[in-house]
Amino acid sequence: MMGCIATNPCVIPLTYCQITAMFLQLLLLLYIHAKIYVMTLYSFLQHLHSGFRYLVLVFIVLAILAALVGLTGNGPYSDRNRKLNLFALISAHTQLLIGIVLYFVSPFVQFTKEAMQQKTLRYFTAEHWVMMVVAIVLITIGHSKSKRAPLPQAKHKAIFVFYLLGLIIIAAGIILIPRS
Repeated sequence: MMGCIATNPCVIPLTYCQITAMFLQLLLLLYIHAKIYVMTLYSFLQHLHSGFRYLVLVFIVLAILAALVGLTGNGPYSDRNRKLNLFALISAHTQLLIGIVLYFVSPFVQFTKEAMQQKTLRYFTAEHWVMMVVAIVLITIGHSKSKRAPLPQAKHKAIFVFYLLGLIIIAAGIILIPRS
């Protein structure tokens, strides 16, 4: 066998590290492949929706802080402010779209009389989405008002007030999620 490797120029002997790396890559691929097939659409959307909320919260908090700095320091409303506010708005709307799809595949959304008597089912069927839609409407109003405001202070104030109200409702909606 050793003579075969030495005489065949197409066969390159592998080192122990290369064999180990290939083995670990194979295991990783098998693990990822198994996870993809085990994960249902519901669990994928649930993880996506749950994880994406942190990005939404970061953008909204940054937009609120930038607006507060602009308000207290009489700062100009720069292109950076506009982009940050827009990213916060877009991330919130993206989260809403993920939530809408999740709403229709979730086992916790049921349209029965009994669902309204169970805390978890009632929360996800009726309460959670209403709070989040109200919060995103407030954020959208704040962004719209800031675009139409003539003065930088009015722009900062619209973002600060409406994004803060939206953040409070989002935080309440997250805190009120029933833990079972």
